[in-house]
Amino acid sequence: MRFGRSILLAAARSRRLNEFALHSAVVKRATQAFMPGEHADDALTAGAAIAASGRGLIFTQLGEAILSAEAAISVRDHYLRFFDQIRARGLPAQVSVKPTQLGLDLSLGECERHLLALAAKAEGTGSALWLDMEDSSYVDRTLQLYVALKRNHPSTGVALQAYLRRTPEDLARLMPHEPVIRLVKGAYDEPKEVAFEKKSDTDRAYYSLAVRMLDGARTGACSPIFGTHDLALIARIAERAEALDVRKDKYQIHMLYGIRDSAQRRLVAEGHIVKTLISYGSAWYRWYMRRLAERPANVLFVVKSLFA
Repeated sequence: MRFGRSILLAAARSRRLNEFALHSAVVKRATQAFMPGEHADDALTAGAAIAASGRGLIFTQLGEAILSAEAAISVRDHYLRFFDQIRARGLPAQVSVKPTQLGLDLSLGECERHLLALAAKAEGTGSALWLDMEDSSYVDRTLQLYVALKRNHPSTGVALQAYLRRTPEDLARLMPHEPVIRLVKGAYDEPKEVAFEKKSDTDRAYYSLAVRMLDGARTGACSPIFGTHDLALIARIAERAEALDVRKDKYQIHMLYGIRDSAQRRLVAEGHIVKTLISYGSAWYRWYMRRLAERPANVLFVVKSLFA
């Protein structure tokens, strides 16, 4: 399993495979298992259908590691317009961005200014902004940006990755800021000194962090969101929440578009707050390969979809 994951993550870094995939009709068809299309309108249309089932929405335009100030401004302006589109359609939706999409590799200060503009726009349109977490080299800067945004935009959220060994300390540092946290397992290729290699270790770390977040929810010190498709883990977390007397409206479950759709509907029927993350955009290759690496069953799922 570890070997297969490593192959997929190595493929995600390949520029040659990236170029091939972006021009392959067969590969593009396979991506439809996880994203409704490359254009914002594709995502918005799919989102409307999902919202009708009682779920909330998180939208993200794919892309990362932007290396020009002009490109970062273009991404910012895209999202400013996108918030207006969400409001115009009356969708229960939020937006999640990668700081490197907004020029983090160029300037921390400029990236912060772009994010502040988006956070203000989110609040002004009845939405909220999320900061995605990228590989471990960006954690400190991303958390610095998050704390700066949270001061004036309290609805802003950030993702933490359970497979990183440092995450328990990061969670402790964020708690005084009453954070909104989406806990995910993690999908980047990290050295063993930085991240757990075994799935079982990541699962244990995830549950431990989840319990701490739920405990924080009892006092309003944390707004926990659990981003996982692991149904057994979700069931354990829900049981723990009930034992701690944390109501279902005090935490959320986030899953990706196209994965465990029936489970998402079932969780809604059970009274959980569920949001579906919908990705779109042309820079999908690296994101797509990481989705396959996260869970081996995803590969078989995609193969079946090609012949459906």
